[in-house]
Amino acid sequence: MRLSDVLSKLPKKEYVQVDSFLQNKKGTTGQSVNISVGNIALNYFCMNCGDLRTFYSKGKLSVIFVNKRLISIDSALTCGCGASIPIWFLVESKEDITGQAPEIRILKKSDKLIQSTRIRSSQFEEFSNLLDKAEQAYNEELGAGAIVYLRKILEKITIQSANAINIEYDKYENGNPKNFQRLLEKVDEKCSIIPKEFSKDKYKLFRELSEIVHGDYDENLGIMKFEALNRLIIGILENVKNHKEIMNALETLQNIPGSKRKV
Repeated sequence: MRLSDVLSKLPKKEYVQVDSFLQNKKGTTGQSVNISVGNIALNYFCMNCGDLRTFYSKGKLSVIFVNKRLISIDSALTCGCGASIPIWFLVESKEDITGQAPEIRILKKSDKLIQSTRIRSSQFEEFSNLLDKAEQAYNEELGAGAIVYLRKILEKITIQSANAINIEYDKYENGNPKNFQRLLEKVDEKCSIIPKEFSKDKYKLFRELSEIVHGDYDENLGIMKFEALNRLIIGILENVKNHKEIMNALETLQNIPGSKRKV
């Protein structure tokens, strides 16, 4: 496996063995070298193309040694249309990274989203930007920060859904619900917005969102829980979106002359 293959995937805690890419380098602190290890390929939503595209690195990657086990890698990824995004990795080796077939892992990854790129498409409208911010915070190991964005999405989509289907609930003066979990239960009872994957204990993950946000801001716990909580939030957004589309489709069919379909 080449280094570019590892950099083209989501960071993992486990070390992965790769072909030698810094052999015969001194590896002194601050040493800068350029390496050829293939092209990094990562998917982003390109605003120019209006679609999810694969962005590729070109030419050599720029490497700076922190020490013989830790390096910094800078690159720029480019879409076929010319849109680009700068990206940075902090890569750790189990032993000497200048050796033959080192075992490595990505400690940190940071992509600077600019006007022409997003992590994901804008299919969830105003929530897509919050999902981007959550994933960026997670990639930079800001676990509690990532969870804050996910909780904000859950609160907003639940309140919007409740208002759309005329569910009444007690509010504070600022308009926020006094008992958010009960409101979530009411919306789910009427619209089934919580994914089946979480049907055994529908509100457990909501409580975990709250505990991480309002607890001791445990970064490690936020990172550990992020993937499951992120799936929950995206699943809820998809269910709300699909529910809206289905109702619109039924309404359209009902208005077609000769149609017997009822809403």
